[in-house]
Amino acid sequence: MFIKKAPEPSSLTDQAAESATQAIKSTQRVTHEALDSLAGSVQDLRQQASALAHRGVDSVRDTSQQLRDKALRASDNTLNYIKDEPIKSVLIAAATGAALMALISMMVSSRDRR
Repeated sequence: MFIKKAPEPSSLTDQAAESATQAIKSTQRVTHEALDSLAGSVQDLRQQASALAHRGVDSVRDTSQQLRDKALRASDNTLNYIKDEPIKSVLIAAATGAALMALISMMVSSRDRR
């Protein structure tokens, strides 16, 4: 018959200390890996946000340029029409002015009636 000796107190303490040390190292390793992964994710999000902002700025710039070009073409077309048809242009402008004045007069008189 073999009788198992009870482990000595210092041996149990050493084993517990070693187990605790291993648990701490394992926890540190997992924590470092998680932080590295999180840092990578944050960097990816920053890059995506930066790219999105650049695309937005480029889109606004392109749209502004298109609007400027359209306004310039409309202005050129209007000037050319006035040069080609000066009498008709003056009559159209006078009719438009008269219509606007009539509309404004109607709005003012309806407001005064209230």
